[in-house]
Amino acid sequence: MKKTILKLVFIAGGFALVNAASAQVKDTVANACAKHLENQFISDGQQYRALLMNTDETAEFHTTLYGGSIYRIAACSGLSDGNLVFSVFDSEKNLLYTNKEYKNAPYWDFKINNTLDCIIEAKLNGEGGQSSGRAVILIGFKQQK
Repeated sequence: MKKTILKLVFIAGGFALVNAASAQVKDTVANACAKHLENQFISDGQQYRALLMNTDETAEFHTTLYGGSIYRIAACSGLSDGNLVFSVFDSEKNLLYTNKEYKNAPYWDFKINNTLDCIIEAKLNGEGGQSSGRAVILIGFKQQK
């Protein structure tokens, strides 16, 4: 009986360690991305995340941006900048911005005059040697002056 209880304790402890290690990896990427928002922008409170297994996969995130604000979209995968290619589309899939045209810049600042539903797509940059990884998109805003 004691051996069975002891085995269950070790198994539960193992699961807890794996979960804690996984959470640290997730937080590390999100924290690296959050440095691009810092004091200038207020986070919208969401962390848009996806696990991309290869450079052919694309993550798609939907959000609404409200008129009268200045926004920053920050995109990261890994601990260095430039690993994630992201594009912003309106609801009809018209391209509004892609960081691919700007050397995979890790963020984009822009003004919104009218409320807009948009789609953000993210892919790993195949040129950086990263073949899989966690994509994190953060959105921050501030009021126009």
